[in-house]
Amino acid sequence: MHIHILGICGTFMGGVAALAREAGHRVTGCDAGVYPPMSDQLRALGIDLIEGFGADQLALKPDVFVVGNVVSRARLPDGQPKFPLMEAILDSGARYTSGPQWLAEHVLHGRHVLAVAGTHGKTTTTAMLAWILDQAGLKPGFLVGGVPLNFGVSARLGGGSAFVIEADEYDTAFFDKRSKFVHYRPRTAVLNNLEFDHADIFASLADIERQFHHLLRTVPAQGRVVSNGGDEALERVLAQGCWSELRRFGPVLADFIAEGEPGDFSVLAYGQAVGQVRWGLTGVHNQNNALAAIAAAEHLGVAPADAALALGGFLSPRRRMEVRGQVGGVTVYDDFAHHPTAIRTTLDGLRRQLDRQPGESRILAVFEPRSNTMKLGTMAAQLPAALKDADLAFCHVGGLGWDAAAALAPMGERGRTAEAIKPLVAQVLAAAKPGDHIVCMSNGSFGGVHELLLAGLAAKG
Repeated sequence: MHIHILGICGTFMGGVAALAREAGHRVTGCDAGVYPPMSDQLRALGIDLIEGFGADQLALKPDVFVVGNVVSRARLPDGQPKFPLMEAILDSGARYTSGPQWLAEHVLHGRHVLAVAGTHGKTTTTAMLAWILDQAGLKPGFLVGGVPLNFGVSARLGGGSAFVIEADEYDTAFFDKRSKFVHYRPRTAVLNNLEFDHADIFASLADIERQFHHLLRTVPAQGRVVSNGGDEALERVLAQGCWSELRRFGPVLADFIAEGEPGDFSVLAYGQAVGQVRWGLTGVHNQNNALAAIAAAEHLGVAPADAALALGGFLSPRRRMEVRGQVGGVTVYDDFAHHPTAIRTTLDGLRRQLDRQPGESRILAVFEPRSNTMKLGTMAAQLPAALKDADLAFCHVGGLGWDAAAALAPMGERGRTAEAIKPLVAQVLAAAKPGDHIVCMSNGSFGGVHELLLAGLAAKG
């Protein structure tokens, strides 16, 4: 089969492309801004990439066009279509489908799907679960919204019956407004947490809760739902109906709980101590991610003790508190956090770790409100609380339609803003001193801020 993927350089669609190629299909694709590292990864797999969405690509005549949710029926100011190829596909009557639908029909069907959903921690928990199953000899397939360092790739078919997938609640395509995860039909569903997000497509938290319940409706009676027992929104979702075996993790009285610090803790399953997790990860959020992965793996017969032992060798995916370098005693991290809760938990985890070390260490948070939700200013008022563990916070405010300086005003001199990357970097370099930890947080490339900071620190001497 020849498939041509529209929006192939996105993390999810790039994963679909890799899986299709591994399965023996001919894969081509297009995107706007075809650049490394995704372009290099795809070309290394023998996938031809085309820059842009020109209508001339219709001449490729693939068996099916696979459409990413970056594609729309939008028009440019001059009235021309933003995606001419999509218009040509519709006009010609050519066959097209969405990425999640193609994945469900050609990869997931007939396999034991383990889907990891939630506002936060999906990528990390998916990678943890895939690693546990791999170490148990189950040879799982997986599709992760990042690159797990344990595997070095974001997706693989796997040789076993299990397939672990990051289950996103964002909509499927312009012609299918259901959440992506509704297509996956999991036998094991992990519900990590649930908050309001994606203000560009959801009007309220209740709207997202409804989509999560649609996911629950697809889990069979012999399946398992693993849910965060401390999350009120998830409890409301479960109250709408749950027809599968239910296991809770997190707080006291849950089926799976943790005792100890996030970097070294005991795992209790059903009231009994069953294992110990010792690793290099920080934060209570990662402790909860571990419990979720252990509870999900148990559904496939992996003993919690073995799962806990496997996590001792787990490495975070790229861009999850990834150390990009250390110069002059200053450490620079790259993190994907962009929602206020993710920012707060990331900084809290680092603060806990630093407080256990001798000497005084400052945290300098450098972030950009880049997600659609943050660009709308929906959660601007939550930023000062999210940044409470930062000694200084630097916000890139270019292109925002709301006043970030006013939002950070409660932080006083600790909160600073800049309209462009270079002035932002200059502010950070002027403030940085040996022993500092600079955490750069964005769900985009952030203008190469990490390399600029490291180069500036080196020049500073």
